[in-house]
Amino acid sequence: MSDNSNKRFENLVGPGESLRMMESLKRGASRRDILAMLMAGGMQATLAGGLAGMAVSAHAQTPRRGGRIRVAGATAAATDTLDPAKQSNQTDYSRCNMIYNGLTALDGTLTPQPALAEAFTTKDAKTWVFTLRKGVTFHDGKALSPADVVFSVMRHKDPAVASKAKVLADQIESAKATGPNEVTFVLSAPNADLPVILGTFHFHIVKEGTTDFNAGIGTGPYKLKEFKPGVRSLVVRNEGYWKPGKPYLDEIEFVGIGDESARVNALLSGGMDLVGSVNPRSVERVKGTPGYAIFTTQSGQYSDLVMRKDVGPGANPDFALAMKYLFDREQMKKTIALDHAVVANDQPIDPTNRFYFAGLPQRTFDLDKAKFHLQKSGVTGKVPVVASPAALYSVEIALMLQQSAQRAGLDLDIKRMPADGYWSNHWLNSPVGFGNVNPRPSADVLLTQFFQSGAAWNESRWKSEKFDQLLLASRAETDLAKRKQMYADMQTMIHQEAGIGIPLFLASIDGHSSKLKGLAPIPLGGLMGYNFAENVWLEA
Repeated sequence: MSDNSNKRFENLVGPGESLRMMESLKRGASRRDILAMLMAGGMQATLAGGLAGMAVSAHAQTPRRGGRIRVAGATAAATDTLDPAKQSNQTDYSRCNMIYNGLTALDGTLTPQPALAEAFTTKDAKTWVFTLRKGVTFHDGKALSPADVVFSVMRHKDPAVASKAKVLADQIESAKATGPNEVTFVLSAPNADLPVILGTFHFHIVKEGTTDFNAGIGTGPYKLKEFKPGVRSLVVRNEGYWKPGKPYLDEIEFVGIGDESARVNALLSGGMDLVGSVNPRSVERVKGTPGYAIFTTQSGQYSDLVMRKDVGPGANPDFALAMKYLFDREQMKKTIALDHAVVANDQPIDPTNRFYFAGLPQRTFDLDKAKFHLQKSGVTGKVPVVASPAALYSVEIALMLQQSAQRAGLDLDIKRMPADGYWSNHWLNSPVGFGNVNPRPSADVLLTQFFQSGAAWNESRWKSEKFDQLLLASRAETDLAKRKQMYADMQTMIHQEAGIGIPLFLASIDGHSSKLKGLAPIPLGGLMGYNFAENVWLEA
């Protein structure tokens, strides 16, 4: 097999494991043998199945250079950005992954692998030394230096930047160049997950001193040719990319199409080669059209009912509990997600995560308990609930909730908002409404960004000093059993106290032309964890 194919698989499972798998395939191992090897290493079955299939196809196929593709994400807005600190949706993530790199990159098991840093070490999880890769240049020819890394990471701490990752960066006390190719980070408290955090989208590396990001100067696989926020972006191959042989394509045009049926129509009419966020109802139609296929990634993505604790009916804990008891989760899984989901339990860590707390008693649909808490809350009259196709399945979930609520004596007024502008105008602003949270690379990142008291994206404004203290302590805990218990306690607190109802963990479904090859599941979300650009190629 070609070196390029090998590299693709290597990026997902790590060099050592990749070599072992590929050698086994050369000796005649089957997909089942590879699956057994991955599961023996403790990998979750669904993930192992996807990676085993990918290993076999990587062995069989040689990536081809050349060609142009058109891709549609599910969002487009005037607020589309090329500033890594400001990214907030799958369109931003996909686009920025084309032009930037991080110090690390997360593989198919969400393990951090070397990227712009060729190595990272620590003795105490508090002081971390990152050795930078030599010979890396930005798109304008400037060589990557420690100063670029220090600037890129530390700018998140500046309140004026308004970084979406400020709450993650706050724990970094200092970042200093400690050699010509070395940066040392010192944290305020130990965190074993720092290489994971630095592998997330917001921590892409930019040139020192950058204030205008519209030129999109990065070290990534593609160079920016055109960027029109809310309309489209065009990127061309970076011939000087530091990964030999990559990327494969000459050019990618990326657009956002908010309406799902319009996205699927664009794919099946030949206008697009890859589209994200396909509704389960469209799956059979795509599969049944010759020349097109479906690509599914089960992950921790969820759409959640958000009941703010600071304004509106959600300020009453009994109202929030009543709403959670009105979720008929099994029915939602079957009729809304068409089984492209797993049942959730009003806490944000999904079963693919090693810190998922399976022992938390499942909250079930219970009309009597809903009525009891509703009466106790004293909430009467019409309760407006904001939903939108922008938050996957939220309109359908809201309508099912409305039916259940009527039976409990509650009148929910469902306000369906257009996808355009939903995130800037309604999410975080509505007393009762829906959010949609893309998968996060670790339990710590998820809980820090969405549930820590001071987090910008703390959707229900739930504040708990005890939770914040536990979150801080869990980062430094090196005993895995103790750390698991801490995460179990935090999940229990969210389940019981937060103004968040999470009925399902959703699979990401993408549709693509059968000629597009190289997709593999990375459970950060669809479109290969938004990192498809450097991994896909077109069949001749």
